[in-house]
Amino acid sequence: MTIKSDLWIRRMAAENGMIEPFETGQVREVDNERVISYGTSSYGYDVRCASDFKIFTNIHSAVVDPKNFVESSFVDKRSDVCIVPPNSFALARTVEYFRIPRNVLTICLGKSTYARCGIIVNVTPLEPEWEGHVTLEFSNTTPLPAKIYANEGVAQMIFFESDEVCETSYSDRQGKYQGQKGVTLPKT
Repeated sequence: MTIKSDLWIRRMAAENGMIEPFETGQVREVDNERVISYGTSSYGYDVRCASDFKIFTNIHSAVVDPKNFVESSFVDKRSDVCIVPPNSFALARTVEYFRIPRNVLTICLGKSTYARCGIIVNVTPLEPEWEGHVTLEFSNTTPLPAKIYANEGVAQMIFFESDEVCETSYSDRQGKYQGQKGVTLPKT
């Protein structure tokens, strides 16, 4: 496997619609205002989160159970800013829609700007032939409320291309998160 460069990412986005919408370079300013960067970087792509958030709350004293997740454990919010409570988490989705090629594995990593503030983005893979908006998980590890900015950079995608095509892709397995749109809760 080899890590892919900005040239490869631009080509795959243009020829195969791998990332939509797609920014060919790093965006650091919008309407003369500094933003947390997003778009194509040297060896990756910095994604943005959309303005739809699900903020975890424990008002119902629910148990966090991935096999039986209680949807009422979240408060839905649509905003340009999400305040994540101390020692809690929130879910969002990428602005970008992904179509991962069959011979590519993509890893989502957090951006250092957020990590330096105690906000952790869960590391997650986008498997070969997975398609959809990525559901992002933000953990606030601090004892203070933390801000997440919609439509600005929040995580980086790194692309690894294999010399051979996988035998069974995510699409072949009919993965449970295939084609997801919006913020998607855990499924079993």
